[in-house]
Amino acid sequence: MSIGPWQIILILVIVLIIFGAGKLPRVAGDLAKGIKNFKKGMNEDEVKEEANKEISSSANANEAAEEKDKAAQG
Repeated sequence: MSIGPWQIILILVIVLIIFGAGKLPRVAGDLAKGIKNFKKGMNEDEVKEEANKEISSSANANEAAEEKDKAAQG
């Protein structure tokens, strides 16, 4: 089931009837801002996850280095 051109035209006509021609640019702008904020939020989550992975990797490396030092001394 794919959306054909007639279904898209019907959806656009319904949107035009509901919001009116005057409000349509504002609604589209608000929708674009919402999508932009959603993508920004997704990217922030990915950056936080990568930072957490790097921190845990650094912590594991520090622990391994400390264990080697203790083993060399003892």
